[in-house]
Amino acid sequence: MSDEPTVEETHEEETNRLVAIRRGKLRAILDEGRDPFPVGLAAPTDTAAELHATHGGLGPGEETGIAARVGGRIINIRSFGKLRFAVLQDPTGTIQLFVAKGALSEDDFARFDALDHGDLVVADGEVMTTKKGELSLKVTSFELAAKSLRPLPDKWHGLQDKQTRFRRRYLDLIVNEDARRIAVARARIVAALRKAYADEGYLEVETPMLQVQPGGAIARPFTTHHNALDIDMYLRIAPELYLKRLVVGGLDRVFEVNRNFRNEGIDQTHNPEFTMLEAYAAWYDAEDVMAMCERAIASVATEVLDSMTVEFGDTTLDLTAPWPRRPMADLVSAAVGEAVSAVTPVEQMEALAEHHGIEVKPGWGSGKLLTELFEELVEPHLVGPVFVVDYPVETSPLARVHREKEGVTERFELFIGGWEIANGFTELNDPIDQRRRFEAQAAVRDLGDDEAHVIDEDYLLALEHGMPPTGGIGIGVDRLVMLLTNTTSIREVVLFPHLRPE
Repeated sequence: MSDEPTVEETHEEETNRLVAIRRGKLRAILDEGRDPFPVGLAAPTDTAAELHATHGGLGPGEETGIAARVGGRIINIRSFGKLRFAVLQDPTGTIQLFVAKGALSEDDFARFDALDHGDLVVADGEVMTTKKGELSLKVTSFELAAKSLRPLPDKWHGLQDKQTRFRRRYLDLIVNEDARRIAVARARIVAALRKAYADEGYLEVETPMLQVQPGGAIARPFTTHHNALDIDMYLRIAPELYLKRLVVGGLDRVFEVNRNFRNEGIDQTHNPEFTMLEAYAAWYDAEDVMAMCERAIASVATEVLDSMTVEFGDTTLDLTAPWPRRPMADLVSAAVGEAVSAVTPVEQMEALAEHHGIEVKPGWGSGKLLTELFEELVEPHLVGPVFVVDYPVETSPLARVHREKEGVTERFELFIGGWEIANGFTELNDPIDQRRRFEAQAAVRDLGDDEAHVIDEDYLLALEHGMPPTGGIGIGVDRLVMLLTNTTSIREVVLFPHLRPE
């Protein structure tokens, strides 16, 4: 075995050396009677973006006589004789600090020289440009706002290791402009989505995240225990059944931007904790909900991108409505080369599934097998935007049976860029049929499917009081953000994704 240090050991040794130097500077600050982490400083009055917007047209070597006060993190410092140039980064961008030795006292100039990459400062000065035309703040005074005791990763060029980026998102946001862009875009997308539904009369509500019974989706829940009540409880897998209780109660249009938790695998498009917008409207059916979905996503794209076209990978997606509606059975039939549906004999469907490498499990009927074939053969290739409609009754326990077609429901899913973005349907409001569906799910659960829906007696009781005809939808916020920011991993759009412990 070689005695040469590894790259990781060398990096750790260098980091420890730099940390020791910075702690020495911290002691020096304290010895001078100064606070390296002061409070009560006057807040910055100007941002980098504002200064560039207002003074970006200045020519080289111009002085404005205009005072400004900026604050942020030092991400680079350069020395040229009696001049110092530092790049200060705030939430809006960067601005250069120009420090001339004669403009500060000797002690203050030495204090500026002692600054490190990563230190937080506020600085006052005059807006000007250098001889090379770089917009700058000619510093007349500055204050240390917080001493950074650790060096920034890879100086200020960004993190390359994805695990480090996701585990230490604060560093990612400091050094990677794209991480900041996505974080800001996500906030704007969520705000625009909220506005789209609020503008159409939907009331934003909150429903329990900790539930005595999981429901509203076919998924495996996280289980916990409430000590005071001495009962097991579940992190919600969906807010659906609570939102529909509100419709029963007379709140005709409701929505919630909600966090859901599903005890499932982690991949490019799945995180155990994720965000959805769910919305329900009385007197709507699936067609009305699809039209509302088109309007909402168009509104978001216009607000955030100022365009109805989205660049996603190598594809340009046109979000202009209306989007096509394609029955699931038609898509699967085209993929397998023969006509199939949710009422095709189960033996024929089992043979097709096995032919395409799908492991058939006990209790699966034709509708479930049709869905499995769709997910395997069709779903990854749906560029869209396209609504896939007419989902089987067997895999849609909360959707209304189709008014005209046998074996399917008035349910749809929206696909864009190969991903499911939304799921919605005409809600099942018949309590007798709903009980039958729950019982069918319970039978599948007894056969070992721990994702199957449980029987929710309280929800059935609510339905027995009468729920008006209702349409509902769940929109995957994380995936919508991925789509609109041209990002292929959910970990890029969730600020703190779940990872295997180090």
